[in-house]
Amino acid sequence: MDGQAWLVEAIQEYGKRKEQCERALAQVSDEQLFETVGRIHMSLAAQMKHLGGNHRSRWRDFLSSDGEKSDRHRDSEFVVDGETPASIRAIWDEGWRITFEELEALKPQDLEKRITIRGEPHTVIQAIQRNMTHLAYHAGQIVQLARHFAGDEWQTLSIPPGESEAYNAKMREKWGDWEKRDSG
Repeated sequence: MDGQAWLVEAIQEYGKRKEQCERALAQVSDEQLFETVGRIHMSLAAQMKHLGGNHRSRWRDFLSSDGEKSDRHRDSEFVVDGETPASIRAIWDEGWRITFEELEALKPQDLEKRITIRGEPHTVIQAIQRNMTHLAYHAGQIVQLARHFAGDEWQTLSIPPGESEAYNAKMREKWGDWEKRDSG
C-alpha cells in the first residue's frame, strides 16, 4: 500500500471510531453522560473530555511540536464537575476537528518524518498508530458504558447477535465470493 492510500485508510478509520462513539452516545440521555459505574467513577463525559483533550494535544501543530502540549492538563480531563453536555461536546468536537484537519494535511512524504510525544521519538506512522490504539481503547469504553446505560433500549452498532449468516449472505451477494475468485 502506498503512502497516500495508507493516509486515506487512517482517516477512514478515525472517522469510523468517531461515528461508532457518536452512535453509542446518541443512545443515552444528557444525565447519563455524567453517570459512573464502579469504583473508578469514569463517566461518558470524562471519556469524551479526555479524548478531546488528547486529540487537541496530540494533533495540534502535529509535525512541528511535541504531542504533549504544555497547556494540556491531562488529569483535569477526567474531572467533569461543573461541565455541561454542551461544554463536553465542545471539547470533543474541537479535538476531532483538529485531528481531521491535521490528518488531511499530511502527505505521503510526511509518514517517515520524526515527531515526539512526551519527548519520545516516533515516526508519523508510529504516532498515528499509537493514537489510533488509544482511541480504540476509549471508544470501546464509551460503547460499553453507553450500552450499559441504554439497557434494553440499546441498538447494536454492528451485526446483531443471531444475524451473522444473513449478513454474510448479503455481503456475498453484494461483493461476490472473494474466496472463490482468489483461488481461481
